[in-house]
Amino acid sequence: MKHLSQIAFGQRKAIFLLTFASVLIGATIIGQSYFFVAIVKRVFLDNQSFQDIIPLLLGLFAVLSGRALFTWLHGRTGVSMAAYAKKQFRERILNKFSRNPVQASLQGQSGRKVSVLMDAVDEVDGYFSQYVPQMISTAIVPIMILVVVFTQHVTSGIIMLITAPFIPFFMAIVGVMTKKKSEEQMEKMSAFSGRFLDTLQGLTTLKLFGKSKRQRDVIEESSLGFRDATMDVLKVAFISSLMLEFISMLSIGIIALEIAIRLVVYESIPFFSAFFILVLAPEFYLTLKDFGSAFHTGRGSSGAANQLAEELEKEEQSMEWGEQELAVQQPPELNLDGVTFSYDSGHDFQLNDVQALIPSKSQVAIVGRSGSGKSTLLNLIAGLMRPSEGSVKVNGRPLNDYQEREWFKQLSYISQNPYLFAGTIEDNIAIGGRGDHTREEVEQAAKKAGISELIESLEQGYDTPIGEAGRGLSGGEKQRLAIARAFLKQPSVILFDEPTTGLDLRTEQILQSSIEELSQTSTVITVAHRLHTIRKADHILFLDNGRLVAAGKHEELLERAEEYRQMVDVQQGGDTA
Repeated sequence: MKHLSQIAFGQRKAIFLLTFASVLIGATIIGQSYFFVAIVKRVFLDNQSFQDIIPLLLGLFAVLSGRALFTWLHGRTGVSMAAYAKKQFRERILNKFSRNPVQASLQGQSGRKVSVLMDAVDEVDGYFSQYVPQMISTAIVPIMILVVVFTQHVTSGIIMLITAPFIPFFMAIVGVMTKKKSEEQMEKMSAFSGRFLDTLQGLTTLKLFGKSKRQRDVIEESSLGFRDATMDVLKVAFISSLMLEFISMLSIGIIALEIAIRLVVYESIPFFSAFFILVLAPEFYLTLKDFGSAFHTGRGSSGAANQLAEELEKEEQSMEWGEQELAVQQPPELNLDGVTFSYDSGHDFQLNDVQALIPSKSQVAIVGRSGSGKSTLLNLIAGLMRPSEGSVKVNGRPLNDYQEREWFKQLSYISQNPYLFAGTIEDNIAIGGRGDHTREEVEQAAKKAGISELIESLEQGYDTPIGEAGRGLSGGEKQRLAIARAFLKQPSVILFDEPTTGLDLRTEQILQSSIEELSQTSTVITVAHRLHTIRKADHILFLDNGRLVAAGKHEELLERAEEYRQMVDVQQGGDTA
């Protein structure tokens, strides 16, 4: 709540407008009541003609118009504050996620990130558009009314002071109860959440294929639609309760009873003062009731603010790119120059001082036990994460000297679980290309990846729709679609992160054949799992606990590295290939 208040009260112009509008609203409420009572008294008690009350009617019309105008200004200012705050939160969170998608995916669950970006940001809307404006209004308007009531009748003012706290207290209680109703509307939000989660899970793939900007616009559109849906739910969640109306009417009734006794029985209060107080009393309690509702909204926003602050304060390591163009005549030479990397404080793992040279058109295998840092090193080579120390050099220059777009044009990254989007098979292959491609080119890429026969056997062929995250396809079929993307793109550097793990022998042989064909025109770096893949490599990088223990050919490492020899012995005992 403190963080939100700093943002709110940091908008000094808006706070001044809210204060100014609240004072004027209070003045118009009092003026409206005065003119109304004066007109009634002169017509029904003083028997004045219509011409005599024309000035009062004009005055009443003026204050009613002023009240409508100042209420609109008050509400509009609150909405503007909320829009500004939400825009800032969304831009900061989206920029953090998009700067380093891999790092973001490693920290926490994707579902929580969706909740932070969607639910939490929309939840703070109420703090700025309702709570802060109503808090300022409640601090001014009831006091103005109370001062006027005390000048007319002290006892009525005391009754107001005693009964006033019941309104916000019970409104807060009812607010907690009515909040449960919003859970019934969550189903309406599932479409928005599912679309965003699909995009977020595939953000790495989008980044690698240069489609992140277009998808970012889709995310923004989904975010705004989700915000509107959430606002509709909040309208349902905070419908005024009948019980609160009873409390408000009871307080007004007590004042009316006390005034009636003094006016009729004791005749100790003039008609004008009695009627004036009775007209002001509902306005007094209405303001307090509105504050009770806004208070509950503000408390809900404080929890969302904590989530936002926690997400924004997490440490991250982003990749900064330069403007140097990458002119590639052939696959580039890569040099790992003292590459060191560590995650945030929640991870003990660290990659330490990796030195290695990867020649052009070579086949390199990165091997090691689980958790040794193989995938981390691959992400660093891809440029998805920035080394804490050292650098990845491409043709002698640090990777971050080049343009991000130019580097990703030369690169394909095929992970253990390539992400497929909701759409047709053709769409999912074409996303890997460098631009518009014909159906023939897509079909040729699928043929080289060994999946064309399967696609053509389907009733709709390449127009067959697949579900979010590739639902309906097996792991091997997803891998072959990812290989087809690489054939379509024809990159100069290909990164494989154990693409054959968990696949059956036949599917693995198909993929290995495809990988060998790709390696004829590209530098291929593979996180190796199978022994026969390791043996075929021109160069092997053997990692253990974040360190490059040994490097060389298979036979050389068998002689020089005891840990490598032990790993090979285990593989030979369990390798069925």
